[in-house]
Amino acid sequence: METKKSLLSDRAPFQAIVDRPRLQMPDDSRMLVWIIVNVEHWTIERTMPRTVLPPPMGQPLMPDLPNWSWHEYGMRSGFWRIFDALQQRGITPTLAINGIVCESYPSIAQAAHKADWEFMGHGYIQGPMHKVDDQVQAIDQTIQSIKKLTGKAPVGWESPGLSETDDTLDYLSAAGITYVANWVMDDLPDWLHAKPKPVLAVPYTVELNDIPMMAVQYHRSDEMYHRGVLQLDRLWRDAAKIPRVMAISVHPYITGVPHRIDAFEKLLDAVLAKPEVKVMTGEKIADWYSAQVPASVAFK
Repeated sequence: METKKSLLSDRAPFQAIVDRPRLQMPDDSRMLVWIIVNVEHWTIERTMPRTVLPPPMGQPLMPDLPNWSWHEYGMRSGFWRIFDALQQRGITPTLAINGIVCESYPSIAQAAHKADWEFMGHGYIQGPMHKVDDQVQAIDQTIQSIKKLTGKAPVGWESPGLSETDDTLDYLSAAGITYVANWVMDDLPDWLHAKPKPVLAVPYTVELNDIPMMAVQYHRSDEMYHRGVLQLDRLWRDAAKIPRVMAISVHPYITGVPHRIDAFEKLLDAVLAKPEVKVMTGEKIADWYSAQVPASVAFK
């Protein structure tokens, strides 16, 4: 009996970074950095995706007011600290946005659009793709919500929780998505097999991401800066031989709080001060790479 291939071996043929094609970097840079701001809609009627306060006696109670409010603080106050930090430094990030946020938190979506941020699909409402009743419909809803607000359909996608079923990548490809941030497997973009067209994986991060760092590993508030500078310095040295892409991923209810925002700002300043480092959106990184290494070349 034929055994079904695993998702990884089927989608992403192995290629070591030392065997990658030579790349011409934009503006004489040696390293690219993209900043991802994740904006999500948490529904108070559902179990919260994650918690900061354990439920009384270990039994989840619905509605989960304290943990829903934790997230809501990020939308009301935390986002605007992150927004100001980026605006003050002239940085254009990528906004990973639940499609419903365009209607449920319109001031956030409108501010990001006015500031010319890239909009990247992040599911329609926060929850893993495995639990979505109709992925095709949810992907289309997300795309249409973003297009209605911005006038442009997103080309990038980050699933909630970086989740994919065996079919998600094909659904995204068919919907016109050209790059994803779910595959945290390399320091350079990688082409993934999908139908009807291959999809590019732009390097994302679970290590320089405030959810694992703060909500799972419980590090000090300044960990984003310390870990980020270590990441930046080493990738910069590596990039003397082979270009590298670095991602920094933040959420308003975590990084946007008063005791963490300074560390994020210090990391942004360190990135901007580093010579031969260029900050770009995910879409521009995808365009840069695919122009030099199209899928037809990568899969030869």
